[in-house]
Amino acid sequence: MDFYQREDVLAISKELLGKILCTQFEGCITSGIIVETEAYSGVTDRASHAYGGKRTERTEIMYAPGGIAYVYLCYGIHHLFNVVTNIMGIPHAILIRAIEPQEGIRTMLKRRKKEILESNLTAGPGTLSQALGITTQCTGTSLLGKYIWIEDNGINYSNEIIITSERIGVQYAREDASNPWRFRIQKNSISSNM
Repeated sequence: MDFYQREDVLAISKELLGKILCTQFEGCITSGIIVETEAYSGVTDRASHAYGGKRTERTEIMYAPGGIAYVYLCYGIHHLFNVVTNIMGIPHAILIRAIEPQEGIRTMLKRRKKEILESNLTAGPGTLSQALGITTQCTGTSLLGKYIWIEDNGINYSNEIIITSERIGVQYAREDASNPWRFRIQKNSISSNM
């Protein structure tokens, strides 16, 4: 849990690149290499669900100790998977935006109602959650458990190949909308535009 309970959400967001996000539901293991993330810095970040210390039934999980899942519904359709970070009481989170599929691709195709593997299978936070079987019911799930976990397989990307840019879809956040807190791997086969 120490990895998740550090205070620098930007550093953790970059360090998650190259890690393997895995799920196991109904006996099916699916996984993919994380290639895109976005950081959200809690109460001071206008783009965060916890901005200003907001606490609701949905956001309360963000205040838990880091190392658990925060999954919320976007537009009433897309289940978006976030990694809660920092210590109890500090609501930092990292949205996982894209993965490169690794294990369980047939299961992912079935969940996404696709016949063949295409680059958009897991390109976007909603589609990757669907492919991995992640729903809002997973909120609060430990990332060290048997249903959702993140593995370190030794992939470490240098800063030279990490593209840093503004987050997507947070124009409402005024000056915080321009924070360069989206991180993605240059020339990866998966690209998220949502």
